Amino acid sequence: MKWIVTIIRVLFLGLFIFLIATGNMLLWLALFAVSLIAALFFGRVYCGYVCPMHTLMIPAEWLSKKLKLQTNNKPKWLKNGVFAWVFLVVSAAAMLLFQKLLHINLPILPIWLVISVLVTLRYKPEVFHNLVCPFGALQRTFGRFALLTKKVDKESCIGCRLCEKACPSESIAVQKEDKKAVIDRRLCLQCTDCAAVCPKSAITYGRKSNVKKIIKDVPGEPPAIGL
Repeated sequence: MKWIVTIIRVLFLGLFIFLIATGNMLLWLALFAVSLIAALFFGRVYCGYVCPMHTLMIPAEWLSKKLKLQTNNKPKWLKNGVFAWVFLVVSAAAMLLFQKLLHINLPILPIWLVISVLVTLRYKPEVFHNLVCPFGALQRTFGRFALLTKKVDKESCIGCRLCEKACPSESIAVQKEDKKAVIDRRLCLQCTDCAAVCPKSAITYGRKSNVKKIIKDVPGEPPAIGL
């Protein structure tokens, strides 16, 4: 399964490069807009399988660990979660201003691609996914209502926390109360990393029943009640 996911990501990365190289960035933005609607039904599949930033962040994280560049600390100025929305507004405004005043199509997507790699060379991927990425901020908003998402079978879960370590966005956590893992669909990229390491095959994809408690607060967003 892992190699199939990798092939899908590489193919979308190739499509991204082709569209950017041929000056068709708007087509990719249109794809992203469609993915927001898809997130209402299928969760953040764009982030897990389509996003070129996530695809390149994977080898960037591997390199960071090899070179011992990665830190567990998170920049304090990012922790309130507001800057992802600020970056979204600034990016949109910059694109419009460059187009209207200078008649130049600002390559905002390649710029963010470089930023994602640079951030991941220093910090764990969840820092960019949850606190920096302007596109992730939109995906979280739509993904919180997803009808289908990764879910955990509590009868099978043994609370080993392997899924926590594998998750690139801190979307899964073992609860203190019952020692069972719970997935926050706002943060879940719908990738297969957690399911791949689960020794009990307790993580599947499907319709999720409501969780009547706060799973985890996301900085800058409402509490995760009823997710």
